[in-house]
Amino acid sequence: MGFIGSGSIGRTLAQLAVEAGHQVVLSNSRGPETLVDTAAELGPRASTATSEEAAAAGDIVVVTVPVSAFPHVPAAPLAAKTVIDTCNYGPERDGHIPELDNKSLTSSELLLRYVPDALLVKAFNNIFFKHLLSLARPAGAADRSYLPIAGDSAPAKAAVTAFIESIGYNVVDAGALAGSWRQATGTPAWGTPYGPYSNEKGQPVGEHAIRAALATATR
Repeated sequence: MGFIGSGSIGRTLAQLAVEAGHQVVLSNSRGPETLVDTAAELGPRASTATSEEAAAAGDIVVVTVPVSAFPHVPAAPLAAKTVIDTCNYGPERDGHIPELDNKSLTSSELLLRYVPDALLVKAFNNIFFKHLLSLARPAGAADRSYLPIAGDSAPAKAAVTAFIESIGYNVVDAGALAGSWRQATGTPAWGTPYGPYSNEKGQPVGEHAIRAALATATR
């Protein structure tokens, strides 16, 4: 697993991945030396690299950066790779982007403009990072939660589903990338099903609840 961006979601995903037996390669915009302590905490399955090196190293690469940083995501090493996009648009942080403000594009479709040959799957953008850590459950657990994914490549979605299942969750296929807005900031599927931020343990969420939340989203 390669990570472009190692903020709250990135680090949480890396921890879950390591615990599930995956190798992780961490990167951020400030350089690999700033992630040495994080990698040491994660253990021998974790290492640090530049963004280009992390992109090249991963069988699956997680892009978890501000939307305003999309132009800096390395395109060449992501060609033909399965890429997980965890990103949400926030004008207060990213500045106003006309195509996202007028909803002619989703943020994932915008990312694809910068990494056009990647096999993009939207995932992990609808859950608080503390809930992501605390709600992971073993396969077969009665209280295992569901996460939505969206994408246009069936093989990429299958690869991401297998990864998500390995780290403690089940998956709801939310359809095409153009519909990924249904799990974006402010929608019924975003955050709320897993409980308030004040409850760091969160609450397990079944398949029906996620499907219902996706179905009631409006744009």
